Amino acid sequence: MDVVIGSDHAGYKLKSEIIKYFTSQNININFIDVGTYSENSVDYPDIAHKAIGLINEGKCKNGVLICKSGVGMSIVANRYKNIRCALCWNEEIAKLSRMHNDANVIALPAHFIDIETAIKCINAFLNTPFEGGRHLRRISKIEIV
Repeated sequence: MDVVIGSDHAGYKLKSEIIKYFTSQNININFIDVGTYSENSVDYPDIAHKAIGLINEGKCKNGVLICKSGVGMSIVANRYKNIRCALCWNEEIAKLSRMHNDANVIALPAHFIDIETAIKCINAFLNTPFEGGRHLRRISKIEIV
């Protein structure tokens, strides 16, 4: 499964740890890293736009965005039609974002969670199905025309 991942400078370390962990576990996830590639300052919208671009082009179904608070990345991602980005800081929120909101992007707050929590969030996000039903009706009301 291809998953786009991107971070700003504040999320670079956590992003690197996430990629390293999943690679070492031989889990069937291929992270497509759209940057940043160091702790040098960058503008988070530039990274979010690259990541969401891959989803909108159909190259990835899901994404992981990381910045200091997770808020900036989630705001940018949610500006796009058909993107539902959930800011998650624990496993339960990540599960609910999939079950009830059919989120296709997760934003992680690098300065407020550790690597173990990030891994749990990503696993829950990628492995939890959308429940549909009453939630589908609610999701259909999100887009503003």
